Amino acid sequence: MSRSFRVALTFDAEHPDRPARPDGADGLLDRLAAAGVRSTWFVQGRWAEAHPTTARRIVGDGHRVGNHSHYHARLSLLRTAAIATDIRAAEAAIAEATGADPRPWFRCPFGDGARNARIRAVVERLGYREVGWHVDAGDWDPARSSVLVARDVVRMAIAAGDGAVVLLHAWPDQTLAALPTIIGGLREAGASLVTLDELPTDRLPDGAE
Repeated sequence: MSRSFRVALTFDAEHPDRPARPDGADGLLDRLAAAGVRSTWFVQGRWAEAHPTTARRIVGDGHRVGNHSHYHARLSLLRTAAIATDIRAAEAAIAEATGADPRPWFRCPFGDGARNARIRAVVERLGYREVGWHVDAGDWDPARSSVLVARDVVRMAIAAGDGAVVLLHAWPDQTLAALPTIIGGLREAGASLVTLDELPTDRLPDGAE
């Protein structure tokens, strides 16, 4: 018997560190639209500059955007002033491309610095809240098949319970292939797929759990 719970699918839209389909993000948006699912996208500033049409489509399709930094550098390696500069640059690029304000949602690249007091102080001073994830099925790993990604996202989200935040990425082929199975499996288990704005704030993870 299924139970009712909320799950937020989130996608990190960033320049990949390995070859990837140039239309991967648009393919994900196509599948989300076909399923009637709204999600949250953490957009890298430089990615928005490189793909303004797709970035604009994210908002146009009814998804929420957040800030994923401008250069996707590990924030713990940057001086405090440089962190602020990077976040502001991303904010400007995202707003220019999408017409939307990414505040209050922010995600540290690689999750690095998510629980660091110095970094969190900068993030919060700029009007953001750091959001990590409860579920990471390793879709970024080329050794992980779409079948494994889909299976693990569904299993881990059910285990995390109401308010589960799922980390996915906009560029891997396996994410594109797995998404319909993820959506179907979660709905079959009783999940409502929502944006971060629709989750209780006390369920939002500060970093990877």
